Amino acid sequence: EGGVVAGHTGDVACDHYHRMPSDVRLMAELGLKSYRFSVSWSRVQPGGTGPANAEGLDFYRRLVDELLGHGIEPWLTLYHWDLPQPLEDAGGWPARDTAARFADYAQLVADALGDRVTYWTTLNEPWCSAFLGYGSGVHAPGRSDGADAVRAGHHLMLGHGLAVQALRASRPQAQLGITVNLYPVTPATDAPADLDAARRIDALANRFFLDPVLRGSYPADLTADLREVTDFGHVRDGDLAVISTPLDLVGINYYSRHVVAAPVEGAEPEPYWRSPSCWPGSEDIRFVTRGVPVTDMNWEIDAPGLTETLRRVHDEYTDLPLYVTENGSAFVDAVVDGQVDDADRLAYFDAHLRAAHEAISAGVPLRGYFAWSLMDNFEWAWGYTKRFGMVWIDYDSQARIPKSSARWYAEVIRRNGLAAQ
Repeated sequence: EGGVVAGHTGDVACDHYHRMPSDVRLMAELGLKSYRFSVSWSRVQPGGTGPANAEGLDFYRRLVDELLGHGIEPWLTLYHWDLPQPLEDAGGWPARDTAARFADYAQLVADALGDRVTYWTTLNEPWCSAFLGYGSGVHAPGRSDGADAVRAGHHLMLGHGLAVQALRASRPQAQLGITVNLYPVTPATDAPADLDAARRIDALANRFFLDPVLRGSYPADLTADLREVTDFGHVRDGDLAVISTPLDLVGINYYSRHVVAAPVEGAEPEPYWRSPSCWPGSEDIRFVTRGVPVTDMNWEIDAPGLTETLRRVHDEYTDLPLYVTENGSAFVDAVVDGQVDDADRLAYFDAHLRAAHEAISAGVPLRGYFAWSLMDNFEWAWGYTKRFGMVWIDYDSQARIPKSSARWYAEVIRRNGLAAQ
């Protein structure tokens, strides 16, 4: 029930292209039933328009064939933050035309892989694409403008809806969804100002995407909060109907909880991923640390927050099947006598799988769990300095060493359950 599966984005598979067959054999040896990867738009269609790059699509054909040949279900994500440079030069996601180009790209991929791939998600973490890429500028393309970030978020969702319509028309058997990164947002105290701070951050982090996709509207309090940033004139008649095109599933990426408080004059800036410009209209909200254990990303470990998030999406938004499409942790790993004993990561996965099971027991239609990540990977702004993988990668020799968490995970999959506590 809620079967355990594992995966990561295709970026690692792309980076280690020459090791693809052996990597898929490793997945099979671990017992993985599904593998989530992303297709690089820049590889498939470098100009952002026009015909596909045949060599780019051939890579993904080989990957899908290799997975299917080992009995592993491919889960394809169309977009994980790599916009072709010509489209960024033309305005990027704040420009409406990018949404239409994304639908064209989705059709190219569907034409090439739709006969062998059943499970599709359009976007991975559109909050990051919009608010880290165009708000704080810590992710590509490095722009920092609150109004651009809000427009980017809308056009990402519009591109999602147009892509779903294109895929539905050409591949009616496909199971289609989107992956959003969600956070439970908790006020630091019960004071009215802190409660309002939590409402504001919840609107930007969660409801900005959940409401248009699953309800066909923007929250009224969100648009009011953003009135000094934008008048939402970029939203045209019919957009929200497209954005809320019916789906077959919802993917949820979960890592941590936000605890927030009302502004205090002279407060220190927050870490980069919580930098003020990530939160247009709410730049002065404080993010509070609680002194609980954290990962190497300095993200607080909060397994009950996964249960809370899954229950909220089901209770407030949808009866659709839910999938945890990312959940995992970075820690400082070391190779000792040819082994990597990542006890902290193993404990993290154990706690979060138990939280997922608690959600299932409460009636949430959770159908699967993807661990982030199979292998150590290029972690965007952090490069190769943060290790999330269950498999150690020696970046010089390309050697792979399954960590303790990988061996434990393989046993969980074999049993399709966790050991009793």
